[in-house]
Amino acid sequence: MLLRNTAIELQSVSFAYRSFPVLEEVSLRVEDGEFLGIVGPNAGGKSTLLKLILGLLHPHAGTIDVLGGRPAEARQKLGYVPQHPSFPRDFPITVEQSVLLGRLGTGRRRPGILSPGRYTKSDRNAAFEALTEVEADGLANRQIDSLSGGQLQRVLLARALVSEPAILILDEPTANIDQRIESDIFDLLKRLNVRMTILVVSHDIAFISSYVERVACINRSLVCHPTDAIDGQVIQDLYGEEVRMVAHNHTHNPLTEEHQ
Repeated sequence: MLLRNTAIELQSVSFAYRSFPVLEEVSLRVEDGEFLGIVGPNAGGKSTLLKLILGLLHPHAGTIDVLGGRPAEARQKLGYVPQHPSFPRDFPITVEQSVLLGRLGTGRRRPGILSPGRYTKSDRNAAFEALTEVEADGLANRQIDSLSGGQLQRVLLARALVSEPAILILDEPTANIDQRIESDIFDLLKRLNVRMTILVVSHDIAFISSYVERVACINRSLVCHPTDAIDGQVIQDLYGEEVRMVAHNHTHNPLTEEHQ
């Protein structure tokens, strides 16, 4: 069996917002090149886990190692796709300008060029390549507020890719788009996984199980399962009794029955 390097490692990590515990004694090892799904109930700690890995939050206990160092030191090598854009949808900015924002602070721009309005030819070429890879190059001159939900997600993905990350982290990237576009996005992520480690939070464990290698189930604590070990009992333990597993008719989807 070929051993892979460790991309991310959390050891006994705990975090609380004031006195409210969100994560307790969480340990996780993500290998280089892995495609990991992260699932769990609302307020179970999924987004908090991502923010800790990104270095936006700091654990109250335990340690986090990302690409061999502290999360803050690895931040330039991380691409992040939030569930919602970090700017208002009516902000007067084009698709190309939005993607170019991903080049700021990456260390790949010419020293001294910090103004968002002064991008290099290399920056613009990188933006075009990222948009082409997500099949959105035809949208470059469109205003952000004219995009559909699926188009916007492709643009946010391009903005993360333009920094040439080693790890791509996505927080429910398909929460507000239809099933057909969801499939297109995950097909694209599977292709990207050839060259980068991917972590994706999803509300739909049945759907992502046909794409990811393992599923990290998080509800304050964390347990990882191979996708072929996900069954109705695992879902019930994670979400409670009132959960339905709905089939999506995907090839090799192990969750093809309803559970109530």
